[in-house]
Amino acid sequence: MYLMKTSLFRPLILVAAMLISVLLVSPRAEAKPPDFNGGVLNEYTYEEVFFLSGQPITFKGKATVSEKESKNQLTSTYRFTLDGPNGAKLTRSVVYVADLDKREDKGQTTSNSTVKSYTEKVTLSDKTSYTLDDYQFSQGTVIDNRPASDYYSGNVVGRKIYKVKLGTSKKEEALTVHFTGRNMGYENFWGATETQLIDYEIVMPNGQSGFVTSKVSDSKTKRLQYEPHDPSLSSFTGGHAVISESNMIGEYTYNLPYGGRPGKVELTQVRTPKIERLIVPKFRDLNGHWAKNHIEKLYSLGVFDESTQFFSPNTPMKRYQYTVGILKAVDIRVLEDPKSKKKVTKTSIFKDVSAKDPGYLYLESAVQKGIITGVTPDTFNPDGPITRVQAVAILVRALGMEGRAPSPGFKTHYVDDRKIADWAKDSVYVATELGLISGDQFNRFNPNEPLTRAQAAKLTDRFLDFLENDLKQNYRDDVLFFN
Repeated sequence: MYLMKTSLFRPLILVAAMLISVLLVSPRAEAKPPDFNGGVLNEYTYEEVFFLSGQPITFKGKATVSEKESKNQLTSTYRFTLDGPNGAKLTRSVVYVADLDKREDKGQTTSNSTVKSYTEKVTLSDKTSYTLDDYQFSQGTVIDNRPASDYYSGNVVGRKIYKVKLGTSKKEEALTVHFTGRNMGYENFWGATETQLIDYEIVMPNGQSGFVTSKVSDSKTKRLQYEPHDPSLSSFTGGHAVISESNMIGEYTYNLPYGGRPGKVELTQVRTPKIERLIVPKFRDLNGHWAKNHIEKLYSLGVFDESTQFFSPNTPMKRYQYTVGILKAVDIRVLEDPKSKKKVTKTSIFKDVSAKDPGYLYLESAVQKGIITGVTPDTFNPDGPITRVQAVAILVRALGMEGRAPSPGFKTHYVDDRKIADWAKDSVYVATELGLISGDQFNRFNPNEPLTRAQAAKLTDRFLDFLENDLKQNYRDDVLFFN
């Protein structure tokens, strides 16, 4: 595949009439641009740009996407019925099959995708038609399944050959499109983003080549928003809502052999937001407290499940409550109880934690996923205070990013670095780089100090903000605008 020399990578997406499908196979993936054509959509409209005629032509219409997984094979079907200017038409139907290899021992999934069937025809206003005659396609994807978020990366390569009839002529000529590219993304309970970068070389019937680069990103996010309650004669003054938003943005840059000077086309589609109101907190000991907003947000989400009107923000946070709260905050799927008519007695993995506790499965899941360990092999010390370093380690392990620290032997920039245990240095370093934590006014981390309930609320709230916003920034804006 010929790549443009002026581009570091030249993302790939030709759009328009050329292309492939994405097949993300991430078990939790929810954000995915449709079929690698650089197009964008919302609930009503799909649009993409067609370049095979030597000039950009925008098509709009209906796109449907369906996926079905069976016996470690994912089948994805894409159908497009689009209209262009002056009666132009584009129809396309493509089916891709991805073979999945789920390596639970590695916490990863790989897939290899091929095209199973295809039809595509484009008819322009002057009766010139482009009919897809052959389609070769391959995609490889790896998904790293981490407790709090899945991360994935894929590469694609392909070739399309079209039969071209100019106007009313019966003579057919061949036009070939070569493409190569990559996609990257993440998915968690609070958000999902996939960004695709694809380069195309269009070899015209006369042998001349045109080039198109496409960048497209699909993002879904959930954010918390405070909604005031204005009447003064009320039992509460306001509460939070979860706002679910989704949008797609795309950009084509092109240099075509007889289409004039190089150009750019930008596309955007936004879905209608969804609003979910949350329960209203009514703590009586938070007025004027610096962590009031953090605490009330987490209580509304069900992260903190208090049964009294007093939160006691300055008391130590317990190990058990913090661990369960973090897993609830990221909506980690816990182990399911066996579905059987016969009642099964579950045995706790720790002697000092009852398997009948409402949050026990969260704790068991955290241990099995390597997020936390007991103070000994068979005790957890659930009511003991969690320290700052223990709390940070839980967050970084949930993200699966502890391996992003430097080689062993490094020092953090905190003045009390020597007090940070070797087992926790990776997590402290990564959490600092991610902006989850910082030192006090004297640049001390104070690793062994108990974390107060107020501090735990602030740390957890920042962790959720990372899942909601920081990942989206990194996987969309940083890639699209700085790649």
